[in-house]
Parts: sequence; C-alpha cells; structure tokens
Amino acid sequence: MSIDTGDTAWVLISAALVLFMTPGLAFFYGGMVRSRHVLGMLMQNIFSMGIISVLWSAIGYSIAFGGEGSLVGDFSHVFLTDTAGASGSIPTLAFVAFQMMFAVITPALITGATADRLKFSAYAVLISVWALLVYFPVARWVWNENGWIFSMGALDFAGGAAIHINAGVAALAVVLVIGNRIGHGSEPMPPHNLPYTVLGTGILWFGWMGFNAGSALAANGVAAQAVVNTHLAAAAGMLGWLLIERKRAGHATTLGAASGAVAGLVAITPCAGFVGGASPLIIGAIAGVLCYAALGLKSKFNFDDSLDVIAVHLIGGIIGTVLLGLFANTEV
Repeated sequence: MSIDTGDTAWVLISAALVLFMTPGLAFFYGGMVRSRHVLGMLMQNIFSMGIISVLWSAIGYSIAFGGEGSLVGDFSHVFLTDTAGASGSIPTLAFVAFQMMFAVITPALITGATADRLKFSAYAVLISVWALLVYFPVARWVWNENGWIFSMGALDFAGGAAIHINAGVAALAVVLVIGNRIGHGSEPMPPHNLPYTVLGTGILWFGWMGFNAGSALAANGVAAQAVVNTHLAAAAGMLGWLLIERKRAGHATTLGAASGAVAGLVAITPCAGFVGGASPLIIGAIAGVLCYAALGLKSKFNFDDSLDVIAVHLIGGIIGTVLLGLFANTEV
C-alpha cells in the first residue's frame, strides 16, 4: 500500500495532540494537590516526556513492535533502526511517533495516585523501570499482531487495557507499597487550584480526539466516528457523575464535572472505533456513575489514592473494556 498524505497528516497531528495531553494531565493533577506540592506534580509529568521518549526510541518500540514473539520483541529496531518504510498507508516513523506519545502519558497517569509522597528520584526510577518491564511488553501483547492478547481476538482500539487498566493497576500496586500520606484521614487535603484542574480537563478532552481518533491510523470514517464517540462519552460521563454526586452528596461540584468527563473519556477509549449510535452516551454515563461509586473503595480498604487514579482509570478502563463486548457494532 502506498503512503497516503492525508492519513499521514492526520496521524502526525494526532501524535501532537496526544503529546499535548501530558501537560494537560500535569495541570489536571496539579490543581488537585496541595499548593506546596504543585511544582513537584508538574515536574513529574513533564519529566515523563523526556525519559520515556528516550527509552521508547532506544528500545521501547523494538520491544513493543519488533520481531515475532508473543510476549516481547527483539532488538531489530533499537534506536529506531529499520523504520524507514511504511506501515499501512502511513510512514513507519509516523506510527512510531504516535505510539511514543501513548508511552509518554501512560506512566504519567500513575502520578495522581502517588501525589504528595514520592521523591522525584524514586519517581524517575519507577517510571523508567515500569516502562521497560511492563508498559512496552503490554503494548505488544495488546496491539502487535503477534501479541498473545491480540492473537486471542481481544479488541482495544486506543488503550483501555494497554494504557488505563495497566496504569491503574500500577497505581494500586505503588499505593499499597508506599502507604498513605501523613495526615491521611485525619486532616483535610482539598485541591489548591481548581481552575488548573478545569484547564487540564479541557486540554485532555481536546487532546483525546487525537488519542482515540488517531488510533484509526487514517483520515477516514472510523476516525470520524471515534471523534464523535469520544466527545459524547465525555459529555455523558460528566452528567452521570454530577447526577450521582448530587444525589449522594447533596450538590454537584466543579471537581466532579472534571472527573466525570475524564471517566467518560477513559471508558470510551477501548471502544472508540467499534461502537456507534447511542452507545457512547450509555458507556460514558455508566462510567461516570460507577467511577464515582468506586471512590468508596478508598475508605473501605484504607488506601490513599491521592487523585483517584484507581477509581477513574482502572475502574473506567475495565468498564469500557467490558462494555465494548456488549456494544461493539460490526457496521461501525
């Protein structure tokens, strides 16, 4: 297949949109922590853009997409060797760039669970080792045609399992290891700057169009469907969260609106190119309600997920992956 300039332009734009999501995530999380920790949160997120990009180009792409193994790749693409050809209708390097931005934001998601209590040096080691040992192989399992999950016929359009469930499980593991913040449960820890969080939500919502629709790897009807699905699920997720929040807490909140929108975005991610009609509204609304309900798990099990990564990303990713099996439409 020859390279299509329209498809190539769309994938390159989508890669830039996904990269923009990481600073958006920094603001989203940065507004939710206490004021003395905001710079640390911004630094942790922006650092991921540096270290993970280097690791991806050095070995990550080769682990995820090189060779024919079902668990891990070979060294055929170390330092992006042998990437001059085409992948479908786009240059291989365009695919490399797009997937690199996924790799960048995934470990950054973990920072929301460890906020306020992880040294920068520890965080740097954590995300580097986790990317090498966990994310790169899991990306292969889910998206490479030789990966064992892909070979089973599992569907994950843009990263419900490879990104959100994966990062959510990592967040839970880290929280259980490092323990709770000093003062957790005994002193208030309110968000210091909700306008930051709202700004971050807007950037994430905007960038998620490239995140999901770019995964079509073409400027076609599937990409258009993914854009519509992504937006509708975010809107329904926000409304679902606010409705249950008002019923349970007595009033809707700005933080709830932001969290609900992200919950809807997470849940639609594995489904974005596979559903249509009213499905994204239903998926988003269910995610908004159930992710809000999942907040109760923190107090039930007494773990300190600072910014609700487990409730939104782990639970939202599971919801979207399961509902994909109910709503997937072969006509789409």
